Amino acid sequence: MPREVITLECTEAKAEGKPASRYLSSRNKKTVTERVEKKKYNPNLKRHTIHKEIK
Repeated sequence: MPREVITLECTEAKAEGKPASRYLSSRNKKTVTERVEKKKYNPNLKRHTIHKEIK
């Protein structure tokens, strides 16, 4: 299977001194070679923020 499980972490929470939220997602390794960014809900900040893929 070319799909890979990735972890997405909030980019704005650390700047505000709050715990970062994390989500699990997947991507197709063959077609998507760059790091994934998605807009997800952060319950600590109570709003939607950009979450970037981490290793």
